[in-house]
Amino acid sequence: MRLLFLAVPLLAQISPELHPNQSATFRLLAPKATAVTLWADWMPNAQSQPLAKDPNGLWSLTTGPLEPGGHLYWFNLDGLPIADPINPVIKLRQRTSASIVEIPSPTPAPWDLKDVPHGTVITEWRHSKTLGRTERVFLYLPPGYEGGSTRYPVLYLIHGKGDIPDSWTNAGRANFILDNLIASKKARSMILVMPAGHAAPYDPANPTPPANAPLFTQYLTNELIPVLEAKYRIAPGPQNRALAGFSMGGELTIHTAATHPKLFSRHGVFSAGPAIPIPAQLPNFWISAGDTDTALPRARAFAEQTKTNLNLYKGPHNWTRWRLSLNDFAQLLFPATRR
Repeated sequence: MRLLFLAVPLLAQISPELHPNQSATFRLLAPKATAVTLWADWMPNAQSQPLAKDPNGLWSLTTGPLEPGGHLYWFNLDGLPIADPINPVIKLRQRTSASIVEIPSPTPAPWDLKDVPHGTVITEWRHSKTLGRTERVFLYLPPGYEGGSTRYPVLYLIHGKGDIPDSWTNAGRANFILDNLIASKKARSMILVMPAGHAAPYDPANPTPPANAPLFTQYLTNELIPVLEAKYRIAPGPQNRALAGFSMGGELTIHTAATHPKLFSRHGVFSAGPAIPIPAQLPNFWISAGDTDTALPRARAFAEQTKTNLNLYKGPHNWTRWRLSLNDFAQLLFPATRR
């Protein structure tokens, strides 16, 4: 009995446990719980799966093989959604937190941490007259920025509906993707600017109100672009600016392009379509979605409307698709000045 007693805490400290076949075991020690389920972004139609409880109160579930990449998940403990208390990789969101499990790829992935020169991720806190509050914006400064004099093109990168400004680095690994592309000379050295996409105050009952898109566009164009271009070594002009986002961030990209069609040289729309009617002709879009993506119908309709190719990835509406989209989109930017 003593050995069994000791084994329970040891197992409870391993969650998620990754297996050689790319499956994973999730565990939660909750002896008094009556029901525990797991929600994860690989599950179809926002379904969840129940965990099994052993005599010592340890709940567990082992999945089948999972796709390489970063996956979002959380537990539901007797009706209360919680992040995995054992997993230190937390995904902060607008109103809740979740966990991330990173399934390694058998071959190097674009977002892997590699032995290459690394850029710097910094946080700017600025009071915005447009938003009426102090808000943060994250920036990625490429390798070689510090101590240099070069001016760099910039990609403004917007998060999704439930996310916050650092989601593109926390879950999207945007900084590692750019590090690897720059080191392999597949993309030009560039600055990433990752602003708050929720310009209107976040309301869980109505997270994307009609006022959000015009307010965000005003915040981006009237405040962020001029302020950041004055402070950082950002090359001026639309030929040195690009704009992209996923899900809600894709909708904000479309809105900004429709109202300021000459401000950016390229627009990336990942897993999104327009939330409102837009002009028939809009400039320079790159559109992507997963083949089981909940946003696929809107993305396909938008691609047809703009006579743009739809870049289709295998899989659902999740971070792996958006990592792949960023990796592919970034390689197409600023070709006239590529090294």
